[in-house]
Amino acid sequence: MARPAVHVVVGKPLVGGRSDVLAVPFSPGPDGPVPGPGFTAAGKALGVDLLALAVRDKAKGDAGEIVAIPLMGAGTAEQILLVGTGDGSPTALRRAGAALARRVRSRARLATTVVAKSGPDGVRAFTEGLLLGSYSFGIRSGEPKQENVTAIDLHVAAGRRAEAAGPAAGRGEITADAVCLARDLANTPSAEKTPAWLAARAKSMAARSGLEVQIWEPADLRAGGFGGILAVGQGSAREPRLIRLGYTPSDATGDEPHVVLVGKGITFDSGGLSLKPTDGMVAMKADMAGGAAVIGAMSALHALSIPVRVTGLVAAAENMPSGSAFRPGDVITHYGGTTVEVLNTDAEGRLVLADALAYADVHLDPDVMVDLATLTGAATLALSRRMAALFTADDRLATALEAASAAGGDRIWRMPLIDEYRPALDSPIADIAHVPHERNRKVQGGAITAALFLREFVGERSWAHIDMAGPGKIDGDEHENTKGGTGYGVRLLLRWLEAYPARRR
Repeated sequence: MARPAVHVVVGKPLVGGRSDVLAVPFSPGPDGPVPGPGFTAAGKALGVDLLALAVRDKAKGDAGEIVAIPLMGAGTAEQILLVGTGDGSPTALRRAGAALARRVRSRARLATTVVAKSGPDGVRAFTEGLLLGSYSFGIRSGEPKQENVTAIDLHVAAGRRAEAAGPAAGRGEITADAVCLARDLANTPSAEKTPAWLAARAKSMAARSGLEVQIWEPADLRAGGFGGILAVGQGSAREPRLIRLGYTPSDATGDEPHVVLVGKGITFDSGGLSLKPTDGMVAMKADMAGGAAVIGAMSALHALSIPVRVTGLVAAAENMPSGSAFRPGDVITHYGGTTVEVLNTDAEGRLVLADALAYADVHLDPDVMVDLATLTGAATLALSRRMAALFTADDRLATALEAASAAGGDRIWRMPLIDEYRPALDSPIADIAHVPHERNRKVQGGAITAALFLREFVGERSWAHIDMAGPGKIDGDEHENTKGGTGYGVRLLLRWLEAYPARRR
């Protein structure tokens, strides 16, 4: 899908250009809707009382609310849209941008003053909303049709704000492109999306984005002792891979912190021998959304001039039932030697993540590790599909990720790592079980015990686990998120990495 081109237009009137659709902002006020930048001037130029029309329609100006007014005069745009911007926060502007993008599909050019007086954060958020709200994915026969507005003009007033608007919009475009890459990866059907396919896409992205790349083929995984990835993938004819992506700042001095991102890359999850019901499999092409988030975020690092060194690891496998599939009751040996008793083959994501985390701890010497995975239904039950669960013992890391969540719009909620639950993972025959034994099922907290299992493989590193089973894929459009794979985690990671200290503390 070709995305709209975004242009910042400085100091020019909204009315009188060559756009098909005009859009001006308004917001809630104590006595009714309040006109925003360009609202009154556009109404005068068009000879239309826009505020009266908003009042007539009982519009309030809430974020994403839109009132459409047709324009009949010669030489004018086809219509003008009144766009609610709520409290004017980045979140509200992001939602306004998404609503506007969906409203102007199939039009050629949009011009808007919504961000005329916004600061850089607002311009970036609005740009992200426009582009993410424009996203679509489909595999259809016949001639492709235009599904989005092709060009968007952001009108801003001349002055200091105008100088910052262009770079802010540019960062919004870079971020949205990274999110859309993650969405494309997650939405691709699993008939095409094998672990090898995912590795090839990551390799192509790395070449475009100036990243180092290494792919562990099945023989490499066996030689390296990646028992978790191999076990999960052994039931499929389409063998697993481990993907490593590396980024170093262009002005690196060698004193930069090293961040490792780890993503779950299960390209299809049938549950294995612990087979899911049919309805439970329908969305499982997106069970690699954590890996997609890592690949998407890595694609933007050079363009955003991220100041720290970053390594991305994606553990990719397909979890299928067959005569060669791993079984409940098996004991597997993970990277580094930890033995794990398998009790449910549908709890496979933590097994591939464990190998990647253990490898990072032993070989990459990271200052911090963050893993992302569509891991547990328990996280979705606790927090819905609107936010992810954050687990970490590092308060400073939690605070930084929460700030990135607020800035970027990928919502998280910190959950407890309860040490008293750890004995539920004790195994009578291995170092640890990957889910609680039946006798320990009184410990509910499935998202917590999954996080506790992963903690066994990170050594003494600062580490955070993000269980994105809820927001990684959704059933319908909501604000800037789209049905299917949402690209969750890309904005969170990029905002966090942009703010990361460039030197070790």
